[in-house]
Amino acid sequence: MQTGFETYKPMILNGTPDLHQIEVYEAEGGYEDLKKALQIPRSELVESVKKSGLRGRGGAGFSTGMKWSFIGKDKPRYLIVNGDESEPGSFKDRQIFEFNPHLLIEGCLITAYALEIKTCYIYIRGEYAKWIRIVEDALADSRKKGLVGKTLPGSDFSVEIYVHKGAGAYICGEESALMNSIEGKRAYPRLKPPFPAVVGLWGKPTIINNVETITNIPLIVRLGAENYAKIGAPDHPGPMLYGLSGHINKPGIYELPSGMLISDLIYKIGGGIPDGKKLKAVIPGGSSMPILRADMIDGVTMNAESLKKAGTSIGTAGMIIMDEDTDIVEAVARLTHFYHHESCGQCTPCREGTGWIEMIYQKFLRDEAEPRDIDLLLSICKQMEMRTICALADGAAWPVRFSIERFREEYEKHCKKPESPGWNYKMRAVSGV
Repeated sequence: MQTGFETYKPMILNGTPDLHQIEVYEAEGGYEDLKKALQIPRSELVESVKKSGLRGRGGAGFSTGMKWSFIGKDKPRYLIVNGDESEPGSFKDRQIFEFNPHLLIEGCLITAYALEIKTCYIYIRGEYAKWIRIVEDALADSRKKGLVGKTLPGSDFSVEIYVHKGAGAYICGEESALMNSIEGKRAYPRLKPPFPAVVGLWGKPTIINNVETITNIPLIVRLGAENYAKIGAPDHPGPMLYGLSGHINKPGIYELPSGMLISDLIYKIGGGIPDGKKLKAVIPGGSSMPILRADMIDGVTMNAESLKKAGTSIGTAGMIIMDEDTDIVEAVARLTHFYHHESCGQCTPCREGTGWIEMIYQKFLRDEAEPRDIDLLLSICKQMEMRTICALADGAAWPVRFSIERFREEYEKHCKKPESPGWNYKMRAVSGV
C-alpha cells in the first residue's frame, strides 16, 4: 500500500519558495488545471471526482464526488470552504493558507465551475489573523489576473470568492453552525435533514468541503481520476497531510500518500519519541477520535478501513503521540475542559454532560474519585452519544469512554478507597468537594 513512500513528491506542500505569490505559482504550472477543467463538461468533472475516490479531509471522510452529486437544482448555489480549524491536534489547513493559497483558490474555481456556483466563501478560523491576510492577499492577486470576480478565461462563467472570518468558537466548524455564522446568526447547529446540499446557505443548495479536500481537486484534474486513485490506500486514496504533535522528535505537517503505517509516521517520519521513551498511546485524527494503546497500532495504517478495524477513525489525520510517562487521566481531563468550554449549549445532553464530565475529572485530578466514578463517567457518555443535533457531544464523550475502556487501570490509580454505599454523588459534586 505504501511502497515507495520515501520517493513520494508532495503536490500540495511541495516546498517551492514564495509559492503564495501568484507569479511563482503560475511559473510552477498554477491555474493550468483550471484551464483544463474549463474544457471538460461539468457532469464529467463531477464523475471524475467520484471515480478518484477522494474522501473529505475534514473529519467525516465522506465521498466528495457523492456529496457534489447531491446538490439541489435550485439557484443560486453556494460553495463554502471550511477552514475553521479548531480541533486540538489539527493544524494542517493553515499550512495550505500560508504556503499554497493559490492551489486552494484554483480548487474553489474548478469546484464552482463543476457545480454552477457563482459565490464561494472561504471560512477561516477567526484566530488565524496572519493566515487570513495571506489568503486575502492571494485573492486580491487572483482578481487582478481576472480569475476571481470576472468571466473565467475560455468560458462564460464567473465566480466571486470571499474570505469570512470565523466567530471564535469551535462549534463554528460544524457545517450548519458555520452557515448560521455566515448569515450573521448565532452559530447553533441545524437539524438535518434537510442537508446543506439541498437547503443550505440562505435556504439555497450549498456544498461544504474542507480546505484540504478542495486543494485536491486540481490534482484530480491534472492526474486524471484513475491515476489519482492509485495514490495511497485504495479505500481512501490521494495525498494526505499528516499532523504529528505531542511527544515526537520532529513535530509538524507531512504530505505523504494515504495509508501510511502509524508506526512509520512516528518512527521514520517523526523521528521517534524524545529521550528514547516508549510509546504509550496515539490519538490518530484530532482530539475527538478514539485513543489507541501502543499495542494496538501494529500493522494499522492511516486510512478509513484500517483504523475502523482498530477501533478508531482517521478524522483530520492530526496525530497526537503520548509517551510512557503520560498520565492518560490528566491528558483527557484537559480535553474535557475544552469540550465543556466549547459546547454551544443548544442541546441538553451536551450542555450538561460536558459540565458533569469535567467536574468528575477534577475529582480524579485531586485523587478523590471513587471506582464507581469511572462507571459514572461511562454512564454520562452513553447519555450524550447520538442524542444531540451535532457531533460535538460524541467528540466530547469518545476521549472519555475509549480512554476508560483502554486505560482503566490509570483511572483506578487516581481513585481513593470506596466510600460507603450511601455516598451521594450529586450532593458532593454540588458542594464542590
